Amino acid sequence: MDGTRVVLVRHGHSVAQEEGFLSGHDTCKGLSDLGRKQVEALRDRLGRTGELAGAAALYASILPRAIETAELLAPVVGGHAVRTDCGFCEAHVGEAEGKPYAELLEGLPEEWDEERRPFEGWETWREMGERVARSLDATIEQHLGQTIVIACHGGVIVHAMQRWLALEAPNRAGAAWFAPANSSLTEFRGAPNPYRSGTLAVELVRYNDHAHLAGRDL
Repeated sequence: MDGTRVVLVRHGHSVAQEEGFLSGHDTCKGLSDLGRKQVEALRDRLGRTGELAGAAALYASILPRAIETAELLAPVVGGHAVRTDCGFCEAHVGEAEGKPYAELLEGLPEEWDEERRPFEGWETWREMGERVARSLDATIEQHLGQTIVIACHGGVIVHAMQRWLALEAPNRAGAAWFAPANSSLTEFRGAPNPYRSGTLAVELVRYNDHAHLAGRDL
């Protein structure tokens, strides 16, 4: 992975967020008007800075909100066609799909358990982590030494953080939680640690970078 840049972009604000329901493969309605403005602000920033102009590939999950995000960014990240991969999707939530957030929160247990299925057909946290890891590994293998941009979801970014920073499950009792902002950038780079041996040869370059939204009502 040495020299490879993996830039994870959380999709813009979605219609599901606006309407307050849990969306999935069958119910995702894409970006809201706010979400498009957020991603356009990121696109304009990247166009000015050229920080991802040399990207070798642009990926997205198969969910419309991620695909729309990637398509809006394509002109400033190499002009690539968007490649889709369900491995970069948010959690597969089974029978919970389409339900209002308020109803879901009532059904979630207080105690965190990475093996629990909150609703029938919902993949466990561990299963999602394994799915995300497989797609990350396969994509990196195809683009060693290059820059990859992936439009994805908050859960995917959290799993990448958990895996490459060797964190325990971040939602367990007594642990801090984190949630990247809509249209934010999180970047990892393959590189050996120049200060200590024995660490993973992956550097966290930035997390939750949403400077393009600063000072704006987005």
